[in-house]
Amino acid sequence: MTKRSRTAALAIVGAASFALAGCREEPVEAQAFPDLESCRSAVGPTSLFSEQDCTNAFAEAETLHAETAPRYDSLAVCEEQYGEGNCGSEAQATGGGSGSIFMPLLAGYLIGNMLGGQRGLAAQPMYRNANGRFTTPAGGTTYANNTGRANLNPSTFNKAPVTAGKPPLTRATAASRGGFGGSKTGSGLRSFGG
Repeated sequence: MTKRSRTAALAIVGAASFALAGCREEPVEAQAFPDLESCRSAVGPTSLFSEQDCTNAFAEAETLHAETAPRYDSLAVCEEQYGEGNCGSEAQATGGGSGSIFMPLLAGYLIGNMLGGQRGLAAQPMYRNANGRFTTPAGGTTYANNTGRANLNPSTFNKAPVTAGKPPLTRATAASRGGFGGSKTGSGLRSFGG
């Protein structure tokens, strides 16, 4: 191999390594809160978010909840996934919709500081599941609690598929899809720090 072809091969390998490293998503600082007031009361010199950020993120989480929360054809099926008392009718949960469709109740929300604030904030609603843990609408990861800080993958804040206006999950489809409208997959359990 000539010196020139070795140099070209090294340049290609170096560029490929750089490109692959660039594809990895850097974790974002995130914090979970059970409600808007707990976020507002946590604002201080070391907090990630301002009171206005809390308000905006909570509003975004409520909007996403209305659009993307899993929907079920009966209260019993919803409570099998989320636990007794953790579900309500679509009409109660969103202020509209059907009284015969049921969805999990909002049990908190995540706020993420996307790319150090360059892309702004992102939010996700959180639901308590039947095991007493918490999850987002997509259901990919469960969390031990709905309070605290963690570094999360930015994809945690990707919008889940819209469920509003779609046929609700039945007992059979909830069991085959893991309750979240996608294929059932293993979920990691994460904890938030203080």
